[in-house]
Amino acid sequence: MITHISGKLVEKSPTNVVVDCNGIGYFIHISLHTFSQLTNEEHVKLLTHFQVKEDAQQLYGFATSAEREIFRLLISVSGIGTNTARTMLSSLTPKQVREGIACEDVALIQSVKGIGLKTAQRVIIDLKDKVLKIYDIDESVAVSNNTNKDEALSALEVLGFAKKQSNRVVAKIIAQQPDATVEIIIKDALKNL
Repeated sequence: MITHISGKLVEKSPTNVVVDCNGIGYFIHISLHTFSQLTNEEHVKLLTHFQVKEDAQQLYGFATSAEREIFRLLISVSGIGTNTARTMLSSLTPKQVREGIACEDVALIQSVKGIGLKTAQRVIIDLKDKVLKIYDIDESVAVSNNTNKDEALSALEVLGFAKKQSNRVVAKIIAQQPDATVEIIIKDALKNL
């Protein structure tokens, strides 16, 4: 299995890159998260996931091992393919995906294009225990964060802010300040909305 590619960055777009490694150009699918972390340096190193199907062999590249680990967890869920997992990691950071699963935040997972209610619930049901164990997350803290988030979102909705936009802003605040109270979340969200 190919675990990483290191070489000269030949082409770069938001969805893929071409890396020249000793005269061979590797076409690698990437997420927007990885794209944003690639600088304009000539030499790059991407961690990879190599997938072999009946009709294709594809490489997926990641800037960090955390992103690759979340990608692999996501594609282990029935109904989540590589493109959907890549879309999730383009819409949310690996930390947001991890915390969304741990906190059972169906709305956050469902906010990703192409993921409906049932798929979001399946992701949470299939991965919650794994995420809590792998990342050593205290379930009581996760549940408390989810309660604070729900209260903050309700308050923002009453104030007339769109639910989808509020959800993203609040998720970002909680990711940066896991111990934030409802009041702090609302104040910070108002600054960013």
